[in-house]
Amino acid sequence: MLALASLLLPLSIVLSAKHRAAGAADAAALGAADVAVGALPGIPCDSAAAVARANGAALSACRVDGAVVTVRVVILVLGFDVRASATAGPPPSGVN
Repeated sequence: MLALASLLLPLSIVLSAKHRAAGAADAAALGAADVAVGALPGIPCDSAAAVARANGAALSACRVDGAVVTVRVVILVLGFDVRASATAGPPPSGVN
């Protein structure tokens, strides 16, 4: 039982970090997209970095294409980089 627990604990920690990274990426992309469309003042990638930090992650990439922002974040856990990315922006024209 102890051997099984020692194998599953690191896996569950990394999977939990993956979920946290995904949430941080989603939030960072949404925050940056709000800035890109003018809903909030600032610079989109600076906003994404601040939101990622607030969620325990570091922004590793940010690309702004008009009003669409794609970000990549990383969280270091147990010596591993856990990465996630997200894209946010307005829907394509003609979509309700």
